[in-house]
Amino acid sequence: MSFLFGSRKTPAELLRENKRMIDKSIREIERERQGLQTQEKKLIVEIKKNAKQGQMGAVRVMAKDLIRTRHQVEKFYKLKSQLQGVALRIQTLKSTQSMGEAMKGVTKAMGQMNRQMNLPSLQKIMQEFERQNEKMELVSEVMGDAIDDALEGDEEEEETDELVNQVLDEIGIDTNSELLNAPSTSVAAPAAKNKVAQAEPTGNEDGGIDNDLQARLDNLRRM
Repeated sequence: MSFLFGSRKTPAELLRENKRMIDKSIREIERERQGLQTQEKKLIVEIKKNAKQGQMGAVRVMAKDLIRTRHQVEKFYKLKSQLQGVALRIQTLKSTQSMGEAMKGVTKAMGQMNRQMNLPSLQKIMQEFERQNEKMELVSEVMGDAIDDALEGDEEEEETDELVNQVLDEIGIDTNSELLNAPSTSVAAPAAKNKVAQAEPTGNEDGGIDNDLQARLDNLRRM
């Protein structure tokens, strides 16, 4: 009838309709099998009753009926199993079709995205990102070195004083008492010489550090 009105069912609709028919047939077979099993129980009761009464002719007839009933129940089991196998294949086909439709949509979306991508533009963006990333790392390095250089002298001086005091404490010498008992002239002269000696290289190192920082800053301006 669907061809008369110009409407055709889709494969998914056909699969769903056939699956519904198979499920209905399985329910009917199951209902018939349960009825035969109920009849089998009744026959067993009747056979025992007639056997007690000595009616062996009736017992033989009902025994044949019982055998046929059991064979029919076995056939219903087999038929149900076959229909369930067919239903499983239909469900597999339906799942395969759904997966195919999903893959079709994904492939179409991927094609549209690939067509919208501009490879040269992406390459240019990545190059610019890499350049800016390198510039940021260089700026961070310069700032870190400048801060380290500015704090390095104080930290080293504090660490030196702590180390000297620790060593003197271990050997049992009091720093304050030793300084008070030491001659003032003999200590002052070497101390002055040390200050002069330390002042000269400090100036040279500061100049080297300033030159290095200036070179890095010039490199940043060129980027």
